[in-house]
Amino acid sequence: MRPERRRLLAALLLLPAAAPAAAFDLDALMALLARRSGGEARFTEERFVAGLDGPPLRSRGTLSFTAPDRFARYTTEPRAESMEVQGDIAVLRRGGRTRQVALDALPELGALADAMRGTLTGDARTLQRHFQPGVSGSADKWTLALRPLDAGLAAQVRVLEIAGSGADVRSVEIRLANGDRSLMLVDPLTPAPR
Repeated sequence: MRPERRRLLAALLLLPAAAPAAAFDLDALMALLARRSGGEARFTEERFVAGLDGPPLRSRGTLSFTAPDRFARYTTEPRAESMEVQGDIAVLRRGGRTRQVALDALPELGALADAMRGTLTGDARTLQRHFQPGVSGSADKWTLALRPLDAGLAAQVRVLEIAGSGADVRSVEIRLANGDRSLMLVDPLTPAPR
């Protein structure tokens, strides 16, 4: 064997093994989502009611989020209604009526609001206060499954699954303990940072 080939072979044998690719886990997902400080999106939602054979209930509208704690859902079809959450207050509007609710007074609503805000801000601690989070997939196509820790919430919600691509949330599925479920498809209007 020629000396230069021998040196090349020796150098190759001494190279450290390539490190395995880091797993895509909760920390990696939260770091990816934390890049976004706000955004707007269109949504379409289908609600499936257990025991009813008819078509799902459909709605559509827009969503908006501004970090750290403002989330709003404006439904335009089948009728106008909205829910705006800022801090510890939710404002619900429907049919000309407005209702303001402290999230502390409705712990289940507070937990669901924290699920969305914790996801959108990349705040794992907020999620872990109410849920056991599980992450699957990769940065290009991920799913975050949130299972309630509180027995009261678990009696109502089996799992909340949020799926996305990069820093964009693309769907939110809620499966209730009674068999009902809803699936919201999200079409971001503002591009995620790269």
